Amino acid sequence: MTHRTPGRVVLAAGAAAGITAGYLTALRPRLLRAGATDSEVQGPYPGAGLIPDSTRSATMAVTINAPPSRVWPWLVQMGTDRGGWYSWDRLDNFGRRSAEKIHPEWQEIALGDHLAAKPDGSQWWEVAALEPERFLGLRMSLDLRGRPFDPRRERPRYYTDSIWGFELKESAGGRTRLAVSGYWALRPKWLQPFISVVLLEPSHWVMQTRQFSNLKRLAESSTA
Repeated sequence: MTHRTPGRVVLAAGAAAGITAGYLTALRPRLLRAGATDSEVQGPYPGAGLIPDSTRSATMAVTINAPPSRVWPWLVQMGTDRGGWYSWDRLDNFGRRSAEKIHPEWQEIALGDHLAAKPDGSQWWEVAALEPERFLGLRMSLDLRGRPFDPRRERPRYYTDSIWGFELKESAGGRTRLAVSGYWALRPKWLQPFISVVLLEPSHWVMQTRQFSNLKRLAESSTA
Protein backbone atom coordinates (compact mmCIF):
# COMPACT_ATOMS: atom_id res chain seq x y z
CA MET A 1 0.00 0.00 0.00
CA THR A 2 2.77 2.38 0.93
CA HIS A 3 4.49 1.65 -2.36
CA ARG A 4 1.38 2.53 -4.41
CA THR A 5 0.67 5.87 -2.75
CA PRO A 6 3.51 7.84 -4.39
CA GLY A 7 2.42 6.52 -7.77
CA ARG A 8 -1.13 7.63 -7.18
CA VAL A 9 0.08 11.05 -6.12
CA VAL A 10 2.14 11.35 -9.28
CA LEU A 11 -0.82 10.27 -11.42
CA ALA A 12 -3.16 12.71 -9.67
CA ALA A 13 -0.66 15.52 -10.03
CA GLY A 14 -0.18 14.70 -13.70
CA ALA A 15 -3.92 14.63 -14.31
CA ALA A 16 -4.37 17.95 -12.54
CA ALA A 17 -1.55 19.47 -14.55
CA GLY A 18 -3.05 18.16 -17.77
CA ILE A 19 -6.50 19.52 -16.96
CA THR A 20 -5.04 22.89 -16.02
CA ALA A 21 -2.97 23.07 -19.18
CA GLY A 22 -5.96 22.10 -21.29
CA TYR A 23 -8.10 24.78 -19.69
CA LEU A 24 -5.47 27.50 -20.09
CA THR A 25 -4.57 26.67 -23.69
CA ALA A 26 -7.84 25.43 -25.19
CA LEU A 27 -10.87 26.45 -23.15
CA ARG A 28 -9.90 29.75 -21.52
CA PRO A 29 -9.17 31.59 -24.80
CA ARG A 30 -12.67 30.68 -25.99
CA LEU A 31 -14.30 31.87 -22.77
CA LEU A 32 -12.51 35.22 -23.00
CA ARG A 33 -13.99 35.97 -26.42
CA ALA A 34 -17.18 33.93 -26.63
CA GLY A 35 -19.18 35.02 -29.66
CA ALA A 36 -16.87 37.96 -30.40
CA THR A 37 -15.03 38.75 -33.63
CA ASP A 38 -11.34 39.60 -33.88
CA SER A 39 -12.14 43.29 -34.32
CA GLU A 40 -14.37 43.31 -31.25
CA VAL A 41 -11.67 41.67 -29.14
CA GLN A 42 -8.67 43.59 -30.45
CA GLY A 43 -10.26 46.93 -31.32
CA PRO A 44 -10.91 49.87 -28.98
CA TYR A 45 -13.72 49.62 -26.47
CA PRO A 46 -15.49 52.54 -24.74
CA GLY A 47 -14.55 53.36 -21.17
CA ALA A 48 -10.77 53.18 -21.53
CA GLY A 49 -9.20 55.60 -19.09
CA LEU A 50 -12.05 55.60 -16.59
CA ILE A 51 -10.08 53.32 -14.27
CA PRO A 52 -6.36 54.15 -13.89
CA ASP A 53 -3.90 51.34 -14.59
CA SER A 54 -6.64 48.86 -15.47
CA THR A 55 -6.66 45.88 -17.83
CA ARG A 56 -9.20 44.98 -20.47
CA SER A 57 -11.57 42.25 -19.37
CA ALA A 58 -13.10 39.46 -21.44
CA THR A 59 -15.05 40.46 -24.55
CA MET A 60 -18.24 38.56 -25.33
CA ALA A 61 -20.79 39.36 -28.01
CA VAL A 62 -24.13 38.33 -29.44
CA THR A 63 -26.29 39.29 -32.41
CA ILE A 64 -29.86 40.22 -31.53
CA ASN A 65 -32.52 40.26 -34.23
CA ALA A 66 -33.88 43.61 -33.14
CA PRO A 67 -32.60 47.19 -33.51
CA PRO A 68 -30.76 48.96 -30.67
CA SER A 69 -33.94 50.92 -29.88
CA ARG A 70 -35.54 47.66 -28.75
CA VAL A 71 -32.50 46.37 -26.84
CA TRP A 72 -31.64 49.57 -24.96
CA PRO A 73 -34.82 49.71 -22.78
CA TRP A 74 -33.95 46.33 -21.28
CA LEU A 75 -30.46 47.49 -20.36
CA VAL A 76 -31.37 50.79 -18.71
CA GLN A 77 -33.86 49.14 -16.36
CA MET A 78 -31.26 46.79 -14.89
CA GLY A 79 -30.69 46.71 -11.13
CA THR A 80 -31.61 44.43 -8.24
CA ASP A 81 -34.30 46.89 -7.12
CA ARG A 82 -35.48 47.38 -10.73
CA GLY A 83 -35.62 44.93 -13.64
CA GLY A 84 -32.91 42.58 -12.41
CA TRP A 85 -29.94 41.42 -14.48
CA TYR A 86 -31.55 38.83 -16.81
CA SER A 87 -29.05 36.16 -15.81
CA TRP A 88 -29.29 33.37 -13.23
CA ASP A 89 -31.59 35.17 -10.78
CA ARG A 90 -30.79 32.91 -7.85
CA LEU A 91 -27.12 33.79 -8.17
CA ASP A 92 -27.03 37.49 -9.03
CA ASN A 93 -30.50 38.81 -8.20
CA PHE A 94 -31.04 37.18 -4.79
CA GLY A 95 -33.83 34.98 -6.11
CA ARG A 96 -35.89 37.84 -7.49
CA ARG A 97 -37.14 37.23 -11.00
CA SER A 98 -35.83 39.57 -13.67
CA ALA A 99 -38.36 41.63 -15.59
CA GLU A 100 -40.22 40.11 -18.51
CA LYS A 101 -41.52 43.45 -19.80
CA ILE A 102 -40.38 47.03 -20.26
CA HIS A 103 -41.17 49.25 -17.25
CA PRO A 104 -41.61 52.92 -18.20
CA GLU A 105 -40.79 54.03 -14.65
CA TRP A 106 -37.27 52.58 -14.95
CA GLN A 107 -36.32 54.06 -18.31
CA GLU A 108 -34.74 57.29 -17.10
CA ILE A 109 -31.12 56.98 -15.98
CA ALA A 110 -28.29 59.51 -15.79
CA LEU A 111 -24.57 59.61 -15.14
CA GLY A 112 -23.90 59.00 -11.47
CA ASP A 113 -27.06 56.99 -10.84
CA HIS A 114 -26.71 53.89 -8.68
CA LEU A 115 -28.16 50.58 -9.85
CA ALA A 116 -28.43 48.41 -6.76
CA ALA A 117 -26.44 45.17 -6.74
CA LYS A 118 -27.94 44.08 -3.40
CA PRO A 119 -31.52 44.39 -2.14
CA ASP A 120 -30.43 46.63 0.75
CA GLY A 121 -28.54 48.95 -1.59
CA SER A 122 -25.23 48.43 0.22
CA GLN A 123 -23.47 47.70 -3.09
CA TRP A 124 -24.23 49.15 -6.49
CA TRP A 125 -23.19 49.70 -10.07
CA GLU A 126 -22.75 53.39 -10.86
CA VAL A 127 -23.66 54.69 -14.29
CA ALA A 128 -20.18 55.84 -15.36
CA ALA A 129 -20.71 56.21 -19.12
CA LEU A 130 -23.94 56.75 -21.01
CA GLU A 131 -24.65 57.18 -24.71
CA PRO A 132 -28.30 56.28 -25.40
CA GLU A 133 -28.76 53.23 -27.63
CA ARG A 134 -24.98 53.01 -28.12
CA PHE A 135 -23.14 52.45 -24.85
CA LEU A 136 -23.82 51.87 -21.16
CA GLY A 137 -20.87 51.64 -18.77
CA LEU A 138 -21.46 50.51 -15.19
CA ARG A 139 -18.79 50.88 -12.51
CA MET A 140 -18.37 49.12 -9.17
CA SER A 141 -15.66 50.25 -6.73
CA LEU A 142 -15.18 48.18 -3.57
CA ASP A 143 -12.52 47.67 -0.96
CA LEU A 144 -11.67 44.03 -0.31
CA ARG A 145 -14.18 43.92 2.54
CA GLY A 146 -16.93 44.62 0.05
CA ARG A 147 -17.49 48.24 1.08
CA PRO A 148 -18.06 50.80 -1.71
CA PHE A 149 -15.65 53.72 -2.03
CA ASP A 150 -15.69 56.90 -4.10
CA PRO A 151 -13.05 56.49 -6.86
CA ARG A 152 -12.84 60.27 -7.19
CA ARG A 153 -11.30 60.45 -3.72
CA GLU A 154 -8.34 58.71 -2.11
CA ARG A 155 -8.50 54.99 -2.76
CA PRO A 156 -8.14 52.34 -0.06
CA ARG A 157 -4.93 50.35 -0.04
CA TYR A 158 -6.65 47.19 -1.25
CA TYR A 159 -9.58 47.38 -3.65
CA THR A 160 -11.29 46.21 -6.80
CA ASP A 161 -12.54 48.69 -9.41
CA SER A 162 -14.29 47.58 -12.59
CA ILE A 163 -16.29 48.74 -15.59
CA TRP A 164 -19.01 46.48 -17.01
CA GLY A 165 -19.78 47.81 -20.47
CA PHE A 166 -22.55 47.23 -23.01
CA GLU A 167 -21.83 48.47 -26.53
CA LEU A 168 -24.61 48.36 -29.12
CA LYS A 169 -24.03 48.65 -32.87
CA GLU A 170 -26.76 48.42 -35.47
CA SER A 171 -26.03 45.85 -38.15
CA ALA A 172 -27.63 44.85 -41.44
CA GLY A 173 -31.29 43.96 -41.38
CA GLY A 174 -32.08 46.13 -38.36
CA ARG A 175 -30.21 43.85 -35.99
CA THR A 176 -28.02 44.72 -33.00
CA ARG A 177 -24.51 43.59 -32.29
CA LEU A 178 -24.15 43.69 -28.50
CA ALA A 179 -20.55 43.49 -27.23
CA VAL A 180 -19.91 43.26 -23.50
CA SER A 181 -16.45 44.03 -22.15
CA GLY A 182 -14.82 46.46 -19.75
CA TYR A 183 -11.84 47.24 -17.58
CA TRP A 184 -10.67 46.01 -14.20
CA ALA A 185 -8.08 46.85 -11.56
CA LEU A 186 -7.32 44.97 -8.35
CA ARG A 187 -4.94 45.87 -5.55
CA PRO A 188 -2.75 44.17 -4.51
CA LYS A 189 -1.88 43.87 -8.18
CA TRP A 190 -0.12 40.52 -7.85
CA LEU A 191 -3.44 38.92 -6.87
CA GLN A 192 -5.26 40.02 -10.03
CA PRO A 193 -4.15 37.26 -12.46
CA PHE A 194 -5.01 34.50 -9.98
CA ILE A 195 -8.45 35.87 -9.09
CA SER A 196 -9.20 36.53 -12.73
CA VAL A 197 -8.26 33.10 -14.07
CA VAL A 198 -9.60 30.99 -11.21
CA LEU A 199 -12.77 32.84 -10.25
CA LEU A 200 -13.92 35.80 -12.32
CA GLU A 201 -13.47 34.59 -15.88
CA PRO A 202 -15.40 31.30 -15.51
CA SER A 203 -18.18 32.87 -13.42
CA HIS A 204 -18.49 35.82 -15.80
CA TRP A 205 -18.87 33.46 -18.76
CA VAL A 206 -21.63 31.52 -17.00
CA MET A 207 -23.58 34.65 -16.03
CA GLN A 208 -23.00 36.60 -19.24
CA THR A 209 -24.06 33.81 -21.60
CA ARG A 210 -27.28 33.48 -19.61
CA GLN A 211 -27.87 37.23 -19.79
CA PHE A 212 -27.24 37.23 -23.55
CA SER A 213 -29.76 34.43 -24.01
CA ASN A 214 -32.45 36.24 -22.04
CA LEU A 215 -31.79 39.66 -23.57
CA LYS A 216 -31.98 38.15 -27.05
CA ARG A 217 -35.27 36.42 -26.26
CA LEU A 218 -36.82 39.49 -24.64
CA ALA A 219 -35.72 42.03 -27.24
CA GLU A 220 -36.67 39.86 -30.19
CA SER A 221 -40.14 39.15 -28.79
CA SER A 222 -40.90 42.74 -27.74
CA THR A 223 -43.01 44.98 -29.96
CA ALA A 224 -41.29 47.54 -32.16
